[in-house]
Amino acid sequence: MNQFFKRRGVKHFPGVPFFGNMYATAFLKKHFLDEIQVIHDAFPNEKYVGFMDFTMPVLLIRDPELIKSITVKDFDHFTDHHNFLTKTSDPMSDHSVLFLKGDRWRQMRTTLSPAFTGSKMKLMCPLIMENANHIIQYLHAHESETIQVDDLMCRYANDVIVSTGFGLEINSLRDRDNEFIKIGNDLFDFDLKQRTLFILSSFFPNFNKKLGVRFFPKETNHFFRNLVASTMDYRTRENVERPDMIQLLMEARGEWSLDELTGQVFAFFVAGFDTTANALIMIIHELALNPQYQERLYQECRQLKEDKGLTFDTLNQLKYLECVINETLRKWSPAVLMDRICVKTYELPPPREGGKPYTLKPGDVVYNMVNCIHMDPNHYPDPHKFDPERFSEENRHNIKPCTFSPFGVGPRGCIGMRFAMMELKVLMFQIILNFTIVKTEKTMDPIKLKPHNFNIRALNETWVKFQKRK
Repeated sequence: MNQFFKRRGVKHFPGVPFFGNMYATAFLKKHFLDEIQVIHDAFPNEKYVGFMDFTMPVLLIRDPELIKSITVKDFDHFTDHHNFLTKTSDPMSDHSVLFLKGDRWRQMRTTLSPAFTGSKMKLMCPLIMENANHIIQYLHAHESETIQVDDLMCRYANDVIVSTGFGLEINSLRDRDNEFIKIGNDLFDFDLKQRTLFILSSFFPNFNKKLGVRFFPKETNHFFRNLVASTMDYRTRENVERPDMIQLLMEARGEWSLDELTGQVFAFFVAGFDTTANALIMIIHELALNPQYQERLYQECRQLKEDKGLTFDTLNQLKYLECVINETLRKWSPAVLMDRICVKTYELPPPREGGKPYTLKPGDVVYNMVNCIHMDPNHYPDPHKFDPERFSEENRHNIKPCTFSPFGVGPRGCIGMRFAMMELKVLMFQIILNFTIVKTEKTMDPIKLKPHNFNIRALNETWVKFQKRK
């Protein structure tokens, strides 16, 4: 295993038999990001380095120009994602736009794109505002308490997805054990069974698939399948229309099977639940550790409220809030990396001057670095410092292409990027307008990541006080 990259002239860290460079991640000794950060930082002059994801050899691409070539310029050679879950038999993930391949992906992407146009999002914005108001009411009622932010933000993200995606009204702060919040938490908690399946499927992918091993419980599949089928039947029968994901899929129903439609609903839920919650948690945590930025944020939000009020059309006027969000996403992007599968033979330039080119063959996998590049001092001086000014109008020109990509890059970039930014801005606007975020003795400083494959969360969770503004 350790000879694979050596024979090809690519620098790498020797791995552990069977586990490769994933041993510490597999046994929750390190966060996956910390694992790859060490390898990224160890070879500062390489365009790419070797990484063993269990038994699968992967190239970690650490050169922004090369990332641009792979994700944009030569996209036709790298059209597909590597599906971490097709080693098991999970129809929901197999059929989702996240993991569809080739022409089927293009067709589904085209089908879903109208859901995220400005006109559709404008209709969804009041639903998001209503869910943000639930959070504000809760914080007013618990003003003197130290709040566990992780759970609170998951409930907000959950309710936004359910209302804008499925047309259902839900308040997870009141109905604390609703089916959606239970499924969302279960999906990302990674219990022992899921972790064992993930490791076994990495060792024996074909064996697992033949056995029909599922990564997600059958009940989750049935829940989403029944949700899609019953909602569509009800709306057809009662002639009901709503500006949401289900409505869009109904209009395209003739082209896709029920399993394929269910896959998109599941993808919307998965993509929106955890990544949005993670981003909000880290924004709040960083503002608690860096209170000097809150006054300027407050003045911007107060001014907008007095001038025009918050609407979909005025969201873009929150320039400083956007800087704060972007700086948080630079330090703590939920993306971690952009994976791609080579679908046509492709020659990479040598990893260093004097090295040999590397030929990628169909089926080979590359991980285009996101967070590691965000934290590279060559691209962002003093990268551990939280500094929203990096993204100001005056400084934006200093950001090189493909050195800031929290939502991905190119045709397979996140289809819901504008929706996610709207969701983040709406809630943060309301929080900043009503409260000062205060660090407590339980607020982790500096932030260290909780060992996990995917979640970007503080090791001891995020705890702060929300002090009412006078």
